Amino acid sequence: MNYGLYISASGALNATYRQDLHSSNLANLNTVGFKPDFALTRQRDAASVEDSLGYLPSNAMLERLGAGVMSDRTRVDFSQGVIRPTGNELDLAIRGEGFFTLLAEHDEGNNRLRLTRDGRFTLDATGRLVSATSGMPVVDVKGQPIQLNNNGPVTVEHDGTIVQNEEAVGMISIVELPNRNALRKGADGLFVADQAQMANRRQASGHIEQHAIEEAALNEIGALMAIQSASRDAQANLGMIGYHDRLMNQAINRFGRVT
Repeated sequence: MNYGLYISASGALNATYRQDLHSSNLANLNTVGFKPDFALTRQRDAASVEDSLGYLPSNAMLERLGAGVMSDRTRVDFSQGVIRPTGNELDLAIRGEGFFTLLAEHDEGNNRLRLTRDGRFTLDATGRLVSATSGMPVVDVKGQPIQLNNNGPVTVEHDGTIVQNEEAVGMISIVELPNRNALRKGADGLFVADQAQMANRRQASGHIEQHAIEEAALNEIGALMAIQSASRDAQANLGMIGYHDRLMNQAINRFGRVT
């Protein structure tokens, strides 16, 4: 086995994954409330450590080399995106921490709540406040869908209180979880957490800004540079694979000849 070839292959695979991830981030540059992913890389242990093969003989120098790199768990960057005014009274943005809470009515599981930073809302035929992208109803601090009147202007205070026809008709739930890293991305830009995390949700410290939305928390220049960096890393490792292949060819065709 050519150990150097396998180490280079691990680097190429990791770089290709990072390139794909940053490309996906860049593709969501115009997605409202989008939070980009970032990849973590860690050193891979030698086979004797990774597979608990310490009882077998091994080469000390190869053990010191390790086994290349591997991708660690992908994380989400929850940094604040730019707040852009829209003028629409049902467009809402959160400045600071927190997520809007939606109800997945057609989910038959025990955990039907979804979280989002996409505050583009509208009213359905029955007057419920719903997400303009998924159609899921927005829930209040009691976990119930918010019912509005289809007639009359709507004002949303910073704390989420909804005022219509000079009367408070509900309060939008803005929540935060004990562990943000427990969130995983779902469809329509929504975040999903397990039932235990959702049971421990708390009121967030962020505040709502009406007539505005939060743009993707992504720096397009930084994303492009990350893609180029990952591409260079992949090319360098692929070049090393080619170099090891040529060395093996010489070893077989020159040094391996029987004289």
